[in-house]
Amino acid sequence: MAETKGGRPVSASQRPTGGDKAIAGKKQYFRRKKVCRFCVDRIDDINYKDVRLLSSFISERGKITPRRISGVCSPHQRRLAEAIKQARNIALVPFSVAM
Repeated sequence: MAETKGGRPVSASQRPTGGDKAIAGKKQYFRRKKVCRFCVDRIDDINYKDVRLLSSFISERGKITPRRISGVCSPHQRRLAEAIKQARNIALVPFSVAM
């Protein structure tokens, strides 16, 4: 059933998309800039033996959380990934979750 405007059917190109409504009435969502936790706390060395720290950057499936989600800068992300891989190799952190 087509919408009508003054007795005439309205084509899909003339329907309001809703983009203008979000700006006019509602408060826009502001996403805060993610900052690197290691830079803020001035942590230079990421130790592979610190399982509590490493497990916060691993998903429940056992994957390393990407930078865009965790907010870690690229040098620390590289060191973090290396520490997680070392911890996996000596069985401090699991490779994956048992199903």
